Amino acid sequence: MKSIRIMAAVLVAGMGAIMQAVPAQAADIHRTDLVQHALSAPGIEGIQVRVDFDPGAFAPKHTHPGEEIAHVLQGSLEYQLGDQPPVTLKAGESLFIPAGTAHSARNVGSGQASELATYVVRKGAPLVVPAKP
Repeated sequence: MKSIRIMAAVLVAGMGAIMQAVPAQAADIHRTDLVQHALSAPGIEGIQVRVDFDPGAFAPKHTHPGEEIAHVLQGSLEYQLGDQPPVTLKAGESLFIPAGTAHSARNVGSGQASELATYVVRKGAPLVVPAKP
C-alpha cells in the first residue's frame, strides 16, 4: 500500500512538471494547424495556423523563434508589440512581428475574431514561448 502511495505521488509530481513545460492554450482561443514544412534555408520551417478568438479572448505576451505575419480574417484584433502602443487591425489587414518580439493579441470586437498566422521559424524550437514579465 505504501508503494502505491509513493507511485501516485511521483505521477502527480511528474504531471505537474509536464504541464509547466507545455504552454497552455487559453480555452477561449482555438488554434488549427494548417501547414508545417521545411523551407529551402537549412534549419528553417514555415508554419501556418488559423487562430480563432472568442469575444474578449486575450493571448498574453509571448515570443516565437522567428518571424510571424498575422493576417486578420474576421473581426478586430488588438496587437501590442513590445512597449509600442497597441494597434487594432480589422479583417483584411496584416501585421509583421519580428523574431523574438514579445507581443500579445486581444479580440476587441463584439463577435468572433480570427487570424491566419504564418511563421518562419527555427525547426524544432517551441513555436510559442511565454514572455518573461
